[in-house]
Amino acid sequence: MSERVVEIEGLKKSFGPLDVLKGIDLQVDRGQVVCIIGPSGSGKSTLLRCVNLLEEPTGGKITVLGTELTDPDVDIDKARTKIGMVFQGFNLFLHLNVLNNLTVAQRKVLKRSEKEADEVGRHNLERVGLSDKVGAMPAQLSGGQQQRVAIARALSMDPEVMLFDEPTSALDPELVGDVLGVMRQLADEGMTMLVVTHEMQFAREVADKVIFMDGGYIVEEGSPAEVIGNPQEERTREFLARVLDPTHHGPSDPV
Repeated sequence: MSERVVEIEGLKKSFGPLDVLKGIDLQVDRGQVVCIIGPSGSGKSTLLRCVNLLEEPTGGKITVLGTELTDPDVDIDKARTKIGMVFQGFNLFLHLNVLNNLTVAQRKVLKRSEKEADEVGRHNLERVGLSDKVGAMPAQLSGGQQQRVAIARALSMDPEVMLFDEPTSALDPELVGDVLGVMRQLADEGMTMLVVTHEMQFAREVADKVIFMDGGYIVEEGSPAEVIGNPQEERTREFLARVLDPTHHGPSDPV
């Protein structure tokens, strides 16, 4: 029987009068890659940020690796050590070189020795194809390289689940492939991943489950073949027609 890694029940999130998430139910099993797609403003990033309590849910329940994160008494710092997150921006420490970016949290949070943290950092830089950049400063790297360093930094904390929030949206098109290549490799290695993305080809090829969100709800979910290949909901069909064919103008699009 597969192990449930993330369980979300009735998740709601409001910002003042604005209801961004309106009751989300989602289960993710160990080793699954779940891609979350949908229009801007549909609640995708907010959902991801609630999973490690970067946003405080307004209602509902989130359980990650058997720990209820929405329990008021939860040790959130401890729970977060098992959850890696990669953002749209790279969020590297600009005054630290690449290796130090990877070791600082290991030493402070996981209490690893400098030697062990160094070894783990170098190993993860190798995994993302940047072992020759240990001494480089972030400003000397391309956007794609910085994002791969950010992934290596998250991996250096030994997470059991990785959250990716549009990790390629800030990159030049020719740099996207390297980052997606690293994410494919992680999927092949069995990493549990929740990925907010607009890269439909990646979702089609790598995801076990695709979720289409709109207006704070999960409108449709299933395999990539079902949701992207043969969507049942009109709203999903409209969105995919726009995303997969940029010349398409649906009823709500200004021409």
